[in-house]
Amino acid sequence: MNELIRDREVRLIDSNGEQLGIVSSKRALELAAERKLDLVKIAPKAKPPVCKIMDFGKYKYEQAKREKEAKKKQKVINVKEVRLSLNIEENDINTKANRAIKFLEKGDKVKVSLRFKGRELGHTHLGVDVMNKFFSIVSEAGSMEKKPKMEGRSMIMILAPKN
Repeated sequence: MNELIRDREVRLIDSNGEQLGIVSSKRALELAAERKLDLVKIAPKAKPPVCKIMDFGKYKYEQAKREKEAKKKQKVINVKEVRLSLNIEENDINTKANRAIKFLEKGDKVKVSLRFKGRELGHTHLGVDVMNKFFSIVSEAGSMEKKPKMEGRSMIMILAPKN
């Protein structure tokens, strides 16, 4: 920008987008100063480099405004976790399922994890049964994104909200 441009010659573009041709960098700086604007290098790799006369402060402001608008439009998806155990009672599984349904209705993904302790690791098929039972309760609100799978000592399943 401005005095930091060290090239001997630059291809100059006016503030309205018109090509002014190849001029010396000193002449380009003078033209920018006459118009009370900044000289900004926009394509440094080109031969000769391309510079544009513009109001840099206004450009930065508009760029920040566009980024803020883009941020407003994007949807953030959180991953909530529900923990189960192998010998969970009927009422407890219903309570946890209701909690998961609320998360899914809000648009969040739900990670259902079931931790195995000690000798329970020998009975992972029972864990799959608990997971399937949990999914059958929650199936109206969400769909299974990742089937129950062992990861270390826990079995993990991921549910996504239905559209």
